[in-house]
Amino acid sequence: MAVGYVLLNVTPGVEHDVYLQLKELENVADVTVLFGDYDLIVKLVAEDLSSIATAVVNTIRQIPGVIDSKTLAGAEF
Repeated sequence: MAVGYVLLNVTPGVEHDVYLQLKELENVADVTVLFGDYDLIVKLVAEDLSSIATAVVNTIRQIPGVIDSKTLAGAEF
């Protein structure tokens, strides 16, 4: 099992719409609205990091209003 976190910047005024779309996506475990350098953080859970990368590139970055993303890969000790 792989875990990834995606920090997103979105177009002002569409945060709620993007939030709702993210909540419906497969592999999305949680979405939280942030205040500061990023607008949203998304927790993804998948079989492997390749699946997380695919979800970010093919789905999350394609949502209208998403301007920028930064993906962080989680690790287990």
